Amino acid sequence: MIGLGLAPDEHLDTICSRAGCRTAAAWNVNWRNPRIHSADRVKVWLACDEHADYLRDYLDARDFPVLVTPLGTAVDRVPDLPRPGAGGRA
Repeated sequence: MIGLGLAPDEHLDTICSRAGCRTAAAWNVNWRNPRIHSADRVKVWLACDEHADYLRDYLDARDFPVLVTPLGTAVDRVPDLPRPGAGGRA
């Protein structure tokens, strides 16, 4: 961390978003809260192979539309997905 005498982590922006995980991300977990955001408002968490399903399921359990894509694949919207069922990997 900068300011604490430690070297900055140049890969910090590509690590998994799962709490405590320091593994390199391989997936974008694209999501939105449909109660407050339109389909074109996309939030992105990063996920490693191990946590992609966990993060997708976490969001899906809250009825948030979610779309998992390979790291670096940008999406311009996350549409509502039919129920029942979860978002899947693209």
